[in-house]
Amino acid sequence: MNNNQAVYRVNLKNNKKWIALTFDIGNGSKVPLPVIKILKKEQVEKATFFLSGTWARHYPEIARQVKYSGYEVGSHGYLHENYTEQTNEWIKKQSIKAEHALISTLGVHPRLIRTPNGDWNQRVVKTLKSRGYTTIQWSIDSLDWMKPGVKKIINNATARTKPGDIILLHASDTASQTPKALSTIIRILRAKGYEFVTVSELLKAGSPGVC
Repeated sequence: MNNNQAVYRVNLKNNKKWIALTFDIGNGSKVPLPVIKILKKEQVEKATFFLSGTWARHYPEIARQVKYSGYEVGSHGYLHENYTEQTNEWIKKQSIKAEHALISTLGVHPRLIRTPNGDWNQRVVKTLKSRGYTTIQWSIDSLDWMKPGVKKIINNATARTKPGDIILLHASDTASQTPKALSTIIRILRAKGYEFVTVSELLKAGSPGVC
């Protein structure tokens, strides 16, 4: 795999049925806490949250709930703009601003980043890599942000999963149907034998891959 490619999934070497639930948060205060509550209720101890720096500054107490619940925190940038349309210097400054927000709010220095809108190219990945970041995409898209209905979100998240997959979900208020779908998603994947781990654990257990 090209070193300047984003990571979509991980080719596992341990023969385990590991999978990563990931949640992007960029806006709102109504959906994040119910998502965290459901993860705890379903005894999902490991997941990865990509937090916007601006959101963390606006809702520090909710951001702390993510950390205190034991979940991995990655960066979702600062401003929600497409990185491919910006200069390398702008990208670096945005990553630094997001970093400072997450460090000051949570004491977390993230090493994983999911760019806003999942927008990237090799230049963006290389620029972020120069700052120590691994750019994370997804291999399974729930499309929850489109609000297609709870059943559709569940099917999108569970129908085609394979070990090493990274599942994209949102815990922003714009994804208001996610809490209603999440418990069923978790139970279906568990019934298929999957174990939930963080993105970092996936990366340590294999090699980055594409869909």
